[in-house]
Amino acid sequence: MRGPLFFAKILLFGEYGIIKDSRGLSIPYNFYRGALKIPSSEAECDQDSHQKLLDFATYLKTLDPKIIEFDWEKLERDLAQKMYFDSSIPQGYGVGSSGALVAAIYDQYACCKITVLENLTKEKLAYLKKVFSLMESFFHGSSSGLDPLNSYLSLPILIHSKEHVQTTGIPSQHTQGKGAVFLLDSGKTGETAPMVSMFLENMKKESFSTMMREQFIKKSDACVEDFLKGNISSLFKNIKSLSALVLQNFQPMIPETFHQLWQKGIETNDYYLKLCGSGGGGFILGFTQDFEKAQKSLKQYPLEVVYHF
Repeated sequence: MRGPLFFAKILLFGEYGIIKDSRGLSIPYNFYRGALKIPSSEAECDQDSHQKLLDFATYLKTLDPKIIEFDWEKLERDLAQKMYFDSSIPQGYGVGSSGALVAAIYDQYACCKITVLENLTKEKLAYLKKVFSLMESFFHGSSSGLDPLNSYLSLPILIHSKEHVQTTGIPSQHTQGKGAVFLLDSGKTGETAPMVSMFLENMKKESFSTMMREQFIKKSDACVEDFLKGNISSLFKNIKSLSALVLQNFQPMIPETFHQLWQKGIETNDYYLKLCGSGGGGFILGFTQDFEKAQKSLKQYPLEVVYHF
């Protein structure tokens, strides 16, 4: 058995802001993917992944069956055959490795599941997000449910607030365009839970919460608006401001070796960097109006293009 493929996701805008009800925009990224698999031999089994699925199944049994019920007979039968999650999505990199796993389990084993082919009303999306939030909390201590939602639907998602999300279209890519959104590999993994704890601790400080409310969220919301409307010149002005705000106020979330590179992008306008997910490691997200120029400036790092302008 090999189940359907579920893709990674990239939160283009809204990192940390969506915790405080800013807007956000998340897109599927099909370069990385995962699927549930039953091995054909003992040697093929990924024992660590299999054990994680066993632990996850134990956790799922604690969820309220009035909210979500699973086909336990089928799940336990597949687990007995050493099922594992066969995935190329790097863990701790901010691109939704646990979200894809959650989406795969829901797809295969949820009773009365909402399918992608249905008319996805606001209520159905809110219900899916709630279920995915409960399921993914096993991995992060708490979860918004957005990563699994993105992976499950394989559609861009516009986040209006914690309670209100909708699927959306994004402007077509210009494959011959010079500009790009890219991923830069920091070379180390990050952990979501400690970074989010640090952010929530900072939010208790008056100056930090004012900065979030009056500057960060406004700029982040403007970036979402510009991106969806294809308003490129305004988008890059706002991304530059956002990049500077992150460097100034989220230094612990940026690996130390990247502080200078971050500043260099703002000064030269060759590229602008921002957090990809909660930070602390993993991928860093980059935006540039001239990808060749960005590549030269960042020549010691392999860059992966996500979207062409």
